Amino acid sequence: MKNIFKKEVVQEIIVRINRLEKKSKSSWGKMNAAQMLAHLNVQYEIIYENDKFPKPNFIARFFLKNFVKKVVVGPKPFSKNGRTAPYFIINDDKDFDTEKKRLADYIELTQTNGINVLLPIETKSFGKLTSEEWNTLFYKHLDHHLKQFDI
Repeated sequence: MKNIFKKEVVQEIIVRINRLEKKSKSSWGKMNAAQMLAHLNVQYEIIYENDKFPKPNFIARFFLKNFVKKVVVGPKPFSKNGRTAPYFIINDDKDFDTEKKRLADYIELTQTNGINVLLPIETKSFGKLTSEEWNTLFYKHLDHHLKQFDI
């Protein structure tokens, strides 16, 4: 898996994002291009706007840490049309250009900050993550949805 904390990988991802157009069609799923970008922004909002999202209860957190985490931060690619957490579901209209810029800004901010900023963070769903898990969390999700739009 490519390292999203390397500048050249970030540049490659941003080039792919910039190839996306408002009218781009997905190969699977229900989201349009703007909704997909907003969906990808959620993973960064969870980190940078942490108070915006509720902490799962004990039972949900146990399930997330012991079962879902392996799927999300493991090496196996996501399946098409897989289930997602409720706050990742984007049904309303989003402004394509705004979401595109927000995503590029988040990706660049995360790369500039580096992995050491993230390592002490305990995620609400999965607890602390290793540097490899953080990388997988970001890169795998970005790559999955860009492939969804054949990019």
